[in-house]
Amino acid sequence: MKKVLFMSAMALLTFIGSASAQSKHTFALAKKDFLLDGKPYQIISGEMHPARIPKEYWRHRIQMAKAMGCNTIAAYVFWNYHEQEEGKFDFTSENRDIVAFIKIAQEEGMWVMLRPGPYVCAEWEFGGLPPYLLRIPDIKVRCMDPRYMAATERYIKTLAEQVRSLQITNGGPIVMVQVENEYGSFGNDREYMLKIKDLWIQNGINVPFYTADGPVPALLEAGSVPGAAIGLDSGSSEGDFAAAEKQNPDVPSFSSESYPGWLTHWGEKWARPDKAGIVKEVKFLMDTKRSFNLYVIHGGTNFGFTAGANSGGKGYEPDLTSYDYDAPINEQGDTTAKYMALRELIGSYTKKKLPAIPKAIPTITIPDIQLKPFTNVWENLPAAVKSVQPKTFEAYGQDYGFMVYKTTLVGHKSGKLDILELHDYATVFLNGKYVGKIDRRLGEHSIELPKSEVKDPVLEIFVEGMGRINFAQAMIDLKGITDRVTLNGMTLMNWEVYGLPMKGEFVQQLQASKTGQVKEGEFFKGSFTLTNTGDTYLDMSNFKKGMVWVNGHNLGRYWEIGPQKRLFCPAPWLKKGENEIIVLDQHQLEAATIKGEKKLD
Repeated sequence: MKKVLFMSAMALLTFIGSASAQSKHTFALAKKDFLLDGKPYQIISGEMHPARIPKEYWRHRIQMAKAMGCNTIAAYVFWNYHEQEEGKFDFTSENRDIVAFIKIAQEEGMWVMLRPGPYVCAEWEFGGLPPYLLRIPDIKVRCMDPRYMAATERYIKTLAEQVRSLQITNGGPIVMVQVENEYGSFGNDREYMLKIKDLWIQNGINVPFYTADGPVPALLEAGSVPGAAIGLDSGSSEGDFAAAEKQNPDVPSFSSESYPGWLTHWGEKWARPDKAGIVKEVKFLMDTKRSFNLYVIHGGTNFGFTAGANSGGKGYEPDLTSYDYDAPINEQGDTTAKYMALRELIGSYTKKKLPAIPKAIPTITIPDIQLKPFTNVWENLPAAVKSVQPKTFEAYGQDYGFMVYKTTLVGHKSGKLDILELHDYATVFLNGKYVGKIDRRLGEHSIELPKSEVKDPVLEIFVEGMGRINFAQAMIDLKGITDRVTLNGMTLMNWEVYGLPMKGEFVQQLQASKTGQVKEGEFFKGSFTLTNTGDTYLDMSNFKKGMVWVNGHNLGRYWEIGPQKRLFCPAPWLKKGENEIIVLDQHQLEAATIKGEKKLD
């Protein structure tokens, strides 16, 4: 009997092994086509970034993409989200479980195009590169600088260990991996691009590779690598695809970023391009059977300090907290007119009926929450670090947040105060009294210090580091005071510097003010009670500039200049019963209310 049971078990295992082998797929590059199981395959991809989406919603967002007609999910991996401290990787906490995200995509019947960088752009802080690199004063990134490459090799090795088993060659859903990102818009180090590809191969990545660049000959030449498919950002005409074919006629090309929406910076109007443009582009791609990726199908949110910045013709342009992007699936995961139009269009080309659209996530409104002054930055300063001249955040080992620079004035005691290369926003105080603000975004760098009756006036500069530039040539974007401070041309020496990274545990442990003094740089606190949880937006219209924490979760920045006045607060961060909200505002002095809304605006 035991022998019969053993033989039956062996037969079952043989059958399971055979079935598994039969279910394994292949993915390859032909001269013109992508080949799935040896047959031409049109990739219809929707991009989303797990770091920008609460993990509880990953499956919902992937299902939404599938219901719009997508068969693939493209996903950026943000290096600096997983290695916040040098050599310490995190692939488990909060929204960092990349393996789980990819497995969910597979469970939902979707393929995956992995976009691991090391540089990604993405309107994400420093383009995904870890800011600890900037502690090396003369470092060069995205090239063969040995210090940058040492960190890059460590990252690639670690990430490859996470995703290697999830490749299509191992029965997983990953069909392609991108080499770097839009490198032709940055540099021309061919050795670097080849090295990045080789590092992935050395670490067991054996699916096809692709690159992504603007459809311009110079960019394609600098950014492509032999044997990799050519992605076009975007590929919207026969001319674009002809440029790719000219660069390499032996690999397929596709539109690696077709843009349904666009990004928005603080102080601008919302970028909300009409649906007609993307519908026309997708129709062209469907008619010509070209593969494409919608960047993005769902944007999500730049929670905490993760929003990046640009440095275009206007100088410094910090990105909003919301990454709604005017995408087909909006920030809170709901359908839009673009979604319905693209679903109808893509559905008209497919043989199978599209899945039903998933139910929307429940939303709630919260009645007015009264916030009152609680304490301030000045009563919660850490121990000072003494510096002859002020240094950057990075020089003090701080990556994000705020910093107070303090000195006693000797010699000149009033007049023109000039902060050389302030990055990025400062409030200035003389003898504890607010003088004014300096905003890098507006090209400001100086302010007039009034005369003081105090014999030894004390100057304090409270600096906020906003998002690091994530694109093009200005990426070495150090934070804080990056050069020096002068008063009437005299360089000010002998500073005390107080680092305030504003991590969640610091904010949660704040104690009520002992003096009762309310001052710019004030923390406000309040609570609200819920009988049911749901997604909501907190309307910050009654505040000026700062950050919001709900139950210890950093929702991101708000700023009265808009256009964003509401911050997304997902249901998983709320709880039945009492909830706590803390606001740090750089200008607000009076108690004010916040209320919950159901939409971004």
